[in-house]
Amino acid sequence: MKEVVAYVVTRHGYSQRRACGVVRQHRSTQRLVGRRDPRTAERQRMREIAAARVRYGYRRIHVLLRREGWAVGKNLVYRLYGEEGLTLRRGRPKRRKMALHREARCTPTRAHEAWSLDFVHDQLSDGQKFRALTVIDIYSREALAIEVGRRLRGEDVVAVLNRLVYRHGAPRCLFADNGGEFTGRLVDLWAYHHSVRMDFSRPGKPTDNAYIETFNGTLRDECLNLHWFGSIAEAQRQIEAWRRDYNESRPHSALDHMPPAEYAARAKILLAPMGASKTEN
Repeated sequence: MKEVVAYVVTRHGYSQRRACGVVRQHRSTQRLVGRRDPRTAERQRMREIAAARVRYGYRRIHVLLRREGWAVGKNLVYRLYGEEGLTLRRGRPKRRKMALHREARCTPTRAHEAWSLDFVHDQLSDGQKFRALTVIDIYSREALAIEVGRRLRGEDVVAVLNRLVYRHGAPRCLFADNGGEFTGRLVDLWAYHHSVRMDFSRPGKPTDNAYIETFNGTLRDECLNLHWFGSIAEAQRQIEAWRRDYNESRPHSALDHMPPAEYAARAKILLAPMGASKTEN
């Protein structure tokens, strides 16, 4: 309202008293000088974070600020976030129908008990298409691998799974859709050899594999849509860098705003005494 009074004074040559009467604002309000801290430093740091992580909302920016030692609350960050014009525009229509989700048939109680995998498609700057095989741990939401290549087949899926088994051990259950790369003989033989139960999504039901679908949406939103890849090698470097940042730095709302790697490490420490007591008995 102060801006309106100033406009009337400047545009029409009215006195401040008369302009306040026109817009029906008390003169004491017009002359009141705000004493609220402008939070210039916080605003600058928020802009820097938003420029580096363009798809982060105010909640994740608040988590990063608290990590750096800023004494700011969520409501303050929300207000500054809006005043600085950093609000994200998703452009996605909201669902107006109820969606019923199937109960997960394999519920992991610790990391590396259940993995989920799927393919993501994208293209290089010259129009050539490539694929990315994504594998996540359902319990910790950790991105275990993102394999990038022009053509990825069943043998490539098995190669990635073998690398992960060497690092973490074989899972108890594996979630995947009905793509030919997952339902073929090679993956079936691999699952039989490692005693892994395959849980395939029902046709036309991507919500049966909701965790990997959510992860793929985040990958596309925060990485694929923000970069132009000139070659497969460049795509591999950029996507691998994003995967590490996702695991080690990015706050995850489902994990109490902890990164997946930190959540997995903390869960491992909490479960260690339980496993030790069982061994002693």
